[in-house]
Amino acid sequence: MPKIKILIVDDSVVVRRLLSNVLDGDAALEVVGTAPNGKIALAKISQVHPDLIVLDVEMPEMDGLETLAAIRKIDGNIPVIMFSALTDLGAVATLNALALGATDYVTKPHNMKSKEAALEHIREQLIPKIKVFCDRGNRQKLANIRVPEQQNVSPATKSPIQPAFVSSNFAVNIKSKVELLAIGASTGGPNALETVLQSLSANFPVPIVIVQHMPPVFTKRLADRLTEKCKIRVEEAVTGAIVEPGVAWIAPGDYHMVLEKQGFGARIRTHQEARENSCRPAVDVLFRSAAKIYGAGVLGVVLTGMGQDGLLGCQNIREAGGKIIVQDEASSVVWGMPGSVVNSGFADRVVSLQDMAAEIIDRVISH
Repeated sequence: MPKIKILIVDDSVVVRRLLSNVLDGDAALEVVGTAPNGKIALAKISQVHPDLIVLDVEMPEMDGLETLAAIRKIDGNIPVIMFSALTDLGAVATLNALALGATDYVTKPHNMKSKEAALEHIREQLIPKIKVFCDRGNRQKLANIRVPEQQNVSPATKSPIQPAFVSSNFAVNIKSKVELLAIGASTGGPNALETVLQSLSANFPVPIVIVQHMPPVFTKRLADRLTEKCKIRVEEAVTGAIVEPGVAWIAPGDYHMVLEKQGFGARIRTHQEARENSCRPAVDVLFRSAAKIYGAGVLGVVLTGMGQDGLLGCQNIREAGGKIIVQDEASSVVWGMPGSVVNSGFADRVVSLQDMAAEIIDRVISH
């Protein structure tokens, strides 16, 4: 099988060497070129024909965002992974890059205790994504996914849902009143969340709690960005906050988020207990606590993402009488998380990203 060809674009000689050593150390990968800035990278694309580009965000002459825009004019399909600093500027630029069509991002090693720890961070975070995005079937699907434009969706505009996508117990559960919307997402999640949340009204009648796999700093900037783009208010979660209708809370990077009973409602608590599914925050942790507090009143939503975080949490929600809606494969950047829920039989319904808000609104408003 041919190796996956990678072009590395970063202004740091040290970073280019580090990345090259790690990626070339994998038998399935080959670094076919490096470039210190966007201008040189654009010239090299036609020479080395990479399967994927690892792109720094902050560079002289032509930064990552400018380079990404130019790459998309040349090739709208090639996967581009942004290599981002774990800083405020890096977080904002990365979210902008995702909105401009970057496939995903990986953060640069930060405060690592050793060089080996830094190398391991890159191996664990970058290599699996490269292999997923360069899989032939997934690459063809990624070519068909575009960053959606803002739109208002009403239940009447929903596409018909194929009967094969409806759980056998859907009719039994459909009358349960929704009291909480709980969402889990990972790879591709920031754009998916924007697509869903921008269609919800400012007076959305139930609280929203979200786990998006992201590091510290990034979750706060994501919340800020979503507040700017959406009618509802989006906040990074803090311990003690009372969940309320019309507000969405995002779990902070490196912290789990759980719900605890508070009078007739619930409050948020964040903590740094052990990772689950190698994740903190983890969707399973949130969904499990939501099922415990809200029972059949939980509407769980699983959006695009790698791995299977959220699977056990969906089982908890279903066992408590709640409902689960899952993003379909065609509109997901990666169908790991939603796919695992569907394959385990926990999904009440599977819909496209474009139909997701309408499905949520229909379930929440009409009952």
